[in-house]
Amino acid sequence: MNNKANEYDAVLDRIRALLEGPCDWTAAMATVSCELHHAFDSFHWTGFYRTVRPSHLQIGPYQGGHGCLDIPFEKGVCGKAATTGETQLVDDVTSFPGHIACSTSTISEIVVPVLSNGHVVAVLDVDSDLAANFDQTDRAYLELLCRELGDRFGAQAIGLIGD
Repeated sequence: MNNKANEYDAVLDRIRALLEGPCDWTAAMATVSCELHHAFDSFHWTGFYRTVRPSHLQIGPYQGGHGCLDIPFEKGVCGKAATTGETQLVDDVTSFPGHIACSTSTISEIVVPVLSNGHVVAVLDVDSDLAANFDQTDRAYLELLCRELGDRFGAQAIGLIGD
């Protein structure tokens, strides 16, 4: 097992332990953002965009500099993940059509949808200042984490989506 996988195993164990007791969706997103952000030096922005109404994302708990506050599903890497319900792994964001530059230092990005009953309730967005920073190890672990979040908190998150 590679070093990155070992670190993911450790951070997922910490996240699961922290979320073991009573916890709501907002607290879970804040905890996940904090733990992931501080586990990996190359993560310069780590956080969630929540589906707040149909086809629209709004910033949720995050770690790092300011993020975009509002993202329509049809814009950027986060919007693409929300529209398709599929992980977006981008080695160079300048080559991604419609990329939204919330931070001019971002070079690579991975965005993983959090699904509940077929609905995208949020996306987990992780940015790096390094090119091609994310790989299939990141994808596998972050998808596992987002599945677990959707299973546990998805119904609560759906209840927070407005019209």
